[in-house]
Amino acid sequence: MLEKLFQLKAHGTDVRTEVIAGITTYLTMAYIIFVNPNILSAAGMDQGAVFVATCLAAAIGCLIMGLYANYPIAQAPGMGLNAFFTYGVVLGMGYTWQVALGAVFLSGICFILLSVFKVREWIIDAIPQPLRIGIGAGIGLFLGFIALQSAGIVVNHDATLVGLGDITSPSVLLAVLGFFMIVGLEYRRVKGGVMIAILFVTLLSVLLGLQPYGGIFSLPPDPSPTFMQLDIAGAFDVAMISVIFAFLFVDLFDTAGTLMAVAQRGNLLDDKGNLPRLRKALLADSTATVAGSVLGTSSTTSYIESGAGVAEGGRTGLTAVVVGGLFLLSLFFAPLAGMVPAYATAGALFYVAVLMLSGLTKVSWDDISEAAPAAVVAIMMPLTYSIANGIALGFVSYAVIKLFSGRAKDVSIAVWILAALFVLKMIVFGH
Repeated sequence: MLEKLFQLKAHGTDVRTEVIAGITTYLTMAYIIFVNPNILSAAGMDQGAVFVATCLAAAIGCLIMGLYANYPIAQAPGMGLNAFFTYGVVLGMGYTWQVALGAVFLSGICFILLSVFKVREWIIDAIPQPLRIGIGAGIGLFLGFIALQSAGIVVNHDATLVGLGDITSPSVLLAVLGFFMIVGLEYRRVKGGVMIAILFVTLLSVLLGLQPYGGIFSLPPDPSPTFMQLDIAGAFDVAMISVIFAFLFVDLFDTAGTLMAVAQRGNLLDDKGNLPRLRKALLADSTATVAGSVLGTSSTTSYIESGAGVAEGGRTGLTAVVVGGLFLLSLFFAPLAGMVPAYATAGALFYVAVLMLSGLTKVSWDDISEAAPAAVVAIMMPLTYSIANGIALGFVSYAVIKLFSGRAKDVSIAVWILAALFVLKMIVFGH
């Protein structure tokens, strides 16, 4: 049955290899079951319900990717998008988390339509490379800023807006220890280094009396506080267009980039360098996003950590199915997830931020008309506390800089239209 479903022999693999690959991928990305509930609970969402939604959305995404698209690529609620959900849309713009879930739902529906009608290529080709790079780096800086805040390393300051917190406090020291551990373990290629560091800091917190012990295993929490609580009608507000666009845009490029990178590492591309069954893979991602919004979590996306499983020999969807099964088992670890304090996950956030900044090396720094828009996007995301604002200002700056540089022909019609719409939105709504 497994051979018929996944064509194991044709891909040069076997059940044992695929299972080991699935376990490896799970260990490298399981930190999300601790981090995501922490981030979304800051938006007022029930932490236990978000934990259930995170596990289920990840399982659904992995199972669809494995059984439908037959790729060894795992999915879960995406880092960056969950921070934008909480700190950008809910706390920053003042919308309820129910409306934010509605925006995630609509972005998922748009993603499905783009995948079905094959306009993904047109959209990706229309967006300039510097903006794509800048968006990835900007999300990294945004995550890093949030990590420093949640750890208490960066605090409010009346004169300078931000300042250095009390670096001698136990929570700050434990957050820093967690980050150092993660970097050290990842450098040594220890599987599950991020999760090990989170659990170690949590254990220290319990032993030091900073965090009460709540147990390890239990039946899954009640999902009803977030299940089917999304407000789709509220997300149809005109001011939410840029938010929906941001959710869609980031998810689309994150998924496309991850799919190509992991497929290339596993020699899954065809002779022309294309990814077979790409439409199925994109549909798996977008369907999981819609399902996740109904369950009560931010956008689900493909994880670059899938590359760890591919490096272990994973070549088919069986790897993703194993990951999905492990996320279902994770439902019974809710007390453990509830014990993890925010500063224990701050190191993981900052580590992800470091990884996302690496894209800046691909910017053409010798061409200032290319480098400046990328810098605008990357800098404005954390400083305006909004991925949507960073994207908007990036599009506008790209179009205007190219115009002033005498290179208006480099700007596609799509970029001109989007830049004009973003300017109009800022004039009408102020942000």
